Amino acid sequence: MAVNLAPHVPKTASDEGVIEAATAALGDLLLDAKDHVGEITLTVRREGLVDALRALRDTPGLEYQQLMEIAGCDYPERPERFEVNYMLLSLTKNRRIRVKVLTDETAPVPSATVLWPVANWLEREVFDLYGVLFTGHPDLRRILTDYGFEGYPLRKDFPLTGHVEYRYSGAEKRVIYEPVQLPQDFRTFDFLMPWQGPEYVLPGDEKAKPEGAGGPTPTPAPAGNPPSNVKTPAETPKTTDTPAQTGGGAPADAQATKEARKPVVAKAKKEVSKDGDVADPKPQPSGRRRPGGGAG
Repeated sequence: MAVNLAPHVPKTASDEGVIEAATAALGDLLLDAKDHVGEITLTVRREGLVDALRALRDTPGLEYQQLMEIAGCDYPERPERFEVNYMLLSLTKNRRIRVKVLTDETAPVPSATVLWPVANWLEREVFDLYGVLFTGHPDLRRILTDYGFEGYPLRKDFPLTGHVEYRYSGAEKRVIYEPVQLPQDFRTFDFLMPWQGPEYVLPGDEKAKPEGAGGPTPTPAPAGNPPSNVKTPAETPKTTDTPAQTGGGAPADAQATKEARKPVVAKAKKEVSKDGDVADPKPQPSGRRRPGGGAG
């Protein structure tokens, strides 16, 4: 199935025919091959891992020259709970492939350092984080050995808390060991639902009246029709019947009545004539003195 990649994803060569070529090159070493979301994954026998990787590297048409990464996965429900994934890159064909082997806590995996020296550090990380053993590794040692670290932190059953912790002490100027002291009730649970309420009394609630399970019931609404406002019933409209209710009343005198009844145009002409009768004010001296000594 063709997969449409986003524009920012680097384009690689097509994997068409890779599974057929790998099947022919690996033979009995290949247990399963699948093409999922545009990535080919080959599952090979654990004891034949080095031969399978060499065939993928040296077979014309495949030519996966580089080992890019080794990653571990943990599935505790499986008999062979660990997967070790080898990411290979073909520079000549511009494409990638994943090779996978299965193992458990005791069965070792052949080391790929005979093919790629970079596998030295990658296999050491898988051993340090998952506990997977590698045979033929030149220096298989733990990285998290400082301060007596025990366990493998990327296992699914790795405990989240322990009994001894180490920290840097500013008073003693060194790393010290001490029993784990959780500042909160990390492991103390009452196993009660929030609506059940706690059986203990919180500090400050000693005088509070105890209540039953659940919150208090709201006060019920009064029965009957709701009260109405008798003085201003909504059905009676409020109107203005006399001028005394508005405060306007009749004009004050006859002249005001005459002015109020004039047309708008006549009022505007009268205002213009008043403005034209106003004489221009005489210029007043500014009081400033000119540079020559006279006033401006």
